[in-house]
Amino acid sequence: MTEIILLDSLDEMAVQKISPEGLPWKSEIKRGAVVTIGNFDGVHRGHVSLIQRVRQLASDASCPAVVVSFDPHPATLLRGRNAPMRLMSMERRAEVMKEYGIEQLLVCPVTPGFLQLSASQFFHSLVVDCLSASAMIEGPNFFFGRNREGDQAKLSKLCQQNRIGLEIISPTEDDDSMVSSSRVRENLIVGEIEAANALLSHPHQIRGTVIAGASRGRELGFPTANLNQVDVLVPAGGVYGGTASVGGELYHAAIHVGPNPTFDDRAERKIEVHLLDYQGDLYGVEMKVDFLTRLRDVARFASQNQLIEQLNRDIIAVRNYFETKSVR
Repeated sequence: MTEIILLDSLDEMAVQKISPEGLPWKSEIKRGAVVTIGNFDGVHRGHVSLIQRVRQLASDASCPAVVVSFDPHPATLLRGRNAPMRLMSMERRAEVMKEYGIEQLLVCPVTPGFLQLSASQFFHSLVVDCLSASAMIEGPNFFFGRNREGDQAKLSKLCQQNRIGLEIISPTEDDDSMVSSSRVRENLIVGEIEAANALLSHPHQIRGTVIAGASRGRELGFPTANLNQVDVLVPAGGVYGGTASVGGELYHAAIHVGPNPTFDDRAERKIEVHLLDYQGDLYGVEMKVDFLTRLRDVARFASQNQLIEQLNRDIIAVRNYFETKSVR
């Protein structure tokens, strides 16, 4: 996996003007790198374009390729409960970035002090003092510093003053609209998983720990793993087809998100995963689930027999989905 380094408090660095020689993590950071800075939530196709260009330029210059991100997302402090749910953990971002040759993911802790850094303070503390960056690659909608005061013109001036190369690449578009994390969220919120995945560089994934449930699935002949501690956006309620990874083994899966109205269950965020052709106990196991296709909405059935009939149809639909994919 791409190495993850959590930086010390960047706002204190800026205020105190600590030299890079005095920083305890100096030896850990790949300095002189080609760098891109952003949230990279979801690592969608637009992010991939930036990352690929970073890797290409770094290879040409025989220097490291580094991505800088933020945790938590600045919107979490600025908007509180109204902040959007994140699409991807930092660990997952590093996994995806590794596929594109990124050597290091630096994570800046976002604090109230961090949000008050001027564009110049942010740039000099991070890009100059911390990274000694050789070049930057950004998109046209990159803003930085307090109240997003740092725009493309400001970035260009700062890079020029510090002899740092700068390249602004065009945004990636899909259906004449820019690919963005917001568009991915919009699709997930309404359950349009295939549309969301088309914007991403990989299937949307959630991770959680299997906990004990009501065991209704087992009683019906369809044992399910109930996922807990999921800290990324879960698609809208419904039944999906996808894959589940357990201990490095990959299984086809039927995934139910939402309540079980047949049993008057109103737990809106319940996530139940039925692994096809799996035998064994999963309690306490960490599971990774990729959502690939939406099968149907959550529904109430008049009887358990009707529910069982529908579950059998769901399993067939999942098998058919993967058979069709393998034929292609």
